Amino acid sequence: MNLIFLIGGVFFSAALQASDRRDSVLFFEASHTPGGIALIDLGPADSALPRASWNNRPVAVIPYAGNAIAIVGIPLSAEVGDQQLQVNYSSSDSSVVKFEISPFEYEVQRLTITNKRKVNPKPIDMKRIEKENKRLKIVKSSRADKLIAESFDWPLAGPVSSPFGLKRFYNDQPRRPHGGIDIAAPEGTEIVAPADGVVLETGNYFFNGNSVFIEHGLGLQTFYAHMSRIDVKEGQRVSQGEVIGAVGATGRVTGPHLHWSVGLNGTWVNPLLVLDTAQPPAQ
Repeated sequence: MNLIFLIGGVFFSAALQASDRRDSVLFFEASHTPGGIALIDLGPADSALPRASWNNRPVAVIPYAGNAIAIVGIPLSAEVGDQQLQVNYSSSDSSVVKFEISPFEYEVQRLTITNKRKVNPKPIDMKRIEKENKRLKIVKSSRADKLIAESFDWPLAGPVSSPFGLKRFYNDQPRRPHGGIDIAAPEGTEIVAPADGVVLETGNYFFNGNSVFIEHGLGLQTFYAHMSRIDVKEGQRVSQGEVIGAVGATGRVTGPHLHWSVGLNGTWVNPLLVLDTAQPPAQ
């Protein structure tokens, strides 16, 4: 890994050691693969943390053990190979930090949806979907100045019915990969906030049904879909373990469950990378 400094218009290069790639920071676990999280040590943390961006999107930078650490969400669609993180230490001191994305092959899932409009929407549906997508793009770009969450728990008990990253086919038609985890539970099962945060958005969406977005600071977000009811309001501060709604079967579903996503710098990442356990508690 190389670090390239630009000072006074002149580039300087220095080698970064293996220790500059972190395996874990706070509750984040590193996985430099599509759908994963890259943890990159940017050096000693001064009074003012550096600003970092990747692919023109700001990424979270936090102080940890005396150093500044960039926390980069990697899209499922990301190309493998060398990447460049843009880092600004000051107006006259910027750098490029290289990191690598390794390949990972996700499994295929084929689902049968009885409501064909949820697979091939009608023109009137597409107008609604386009409007929703514009709104959700704004929501996903929101980021509080400080990290609010201190740890993450599962939002409810129950088996994982669909893991993260699956290559999905609905009625034999290819669609976007699965950007979250599905947890099976009876309709009406309470859903709790897995970490402290602020409710960004609530609403009913064509594909996602009744949904909630929560901001946990620095662009770290969680998303809850297909709910039967919503118990929180936009702008509400929620604490870890507080009930935010209940499991349902709204939107595009095959049965009652919670779809739960975790987002970083506007992209979905594997929720397991912020959890201590790979499975939720049994019901």
